[in-house]
Amino acid sequence: MGKFIDLTSADGFVFPAYVAEPAGKAKAAVVVLQEIFGVNSHIRSVADGYAAAGYLAVAPSTFHRIQPGVDLGYTEADVNAGFGLKTAVEALPPPGILQDIQTAIKHAAQSTGGGKVGIVGYCWGGLLTWRAACLLSDLAAAVPYYGGGMTTGEEPKRKPACPVMAHFGDQDHWIALDTVEAFKKAQPGVQVHVYEADHGFNCDRRGAYNEAAAMLAKERTLAFFAKHLG
Repeated sequence: MGKFIDLTSADGFVFPAYVAEPAGKAKAAVVVLQEIFGVNSHIRSVADGYAAAGYLAVAPSTFHRIQPGVDLGYTEADVNAGFGLKTAVEALPPPGILQDIQTAIKHAAQSTGGGKVGIVGYCWGGLLTWRAACLLSDLAAAVPYYGGGMTTGEEPKRKPACPVMAHFGDQDHWIALDTVEAFKKAQPGVQVHVYEADHGFNCDRRGAYNEAAAMLAKERTLAFFAKHLG
C-alpha cells in the first residue's frame, strides 16, 4: 500500500501524488498517469503493481489544477464528469500540467538516488505519456496505453526523446484502427501492439476489461522497462 504526498511544481503549485514503494531497494522508478477518473482505486492499484515488480511508482494527480480530490468510478455520469475535467485541463495555458508531470519525474529520480525513470499512462494518461516522451526530460522509456488523441491531429508528428511502446485495442470505439496504422507508419521507431480488445482493456473495474490482453500488455511493458530502466 502506498500513500499520498505533496509535490511542488516549477510554478509553485502544490499537488498530490500517490507513491508506492517496493519492498526492497527500488531498481528504478515509474510515473503512472491516470485516466479521466482521477487517481482512483484502480490507478492506485496499478501503482501498487509496479511497486510489487520492484519499482518506485509515482501517480500524480493531473486534475488537481482544476479540481482537487477527484476519485471517480465508471458510470455514465462519472465518464461525463471526467471528460469535463479533462477538457478543462487541456484548455490550461502552456505548459499546463506537463510541468506537474515533470515534477513527478524529478521526484521519482531523486527518490531512487538518480535512478532511471519510465512513464506509463492509460486513456487520457496515455496521451499525456506520449506528450511526456516527446516534450519532457529525464525519461528513459514511455508506455502509453490506448492514448486517446495520440494517433490524430498533430500528435503523430511529435518526436519522442526516449524509447516508446504503445498498446491499443482493435475494438476501441474512441481510437479508430486506421489512425493506429497511420501512427505506426509515422512512428516506425515506436513499438506498437494491437490487441483483440476494447478501450480500457487494462482496467479490471470496467466492463471492457480483457484479462488476456491486460496480462500480455503488462508482460511486454515490464520487459520493456527492464530493458530500458535496468
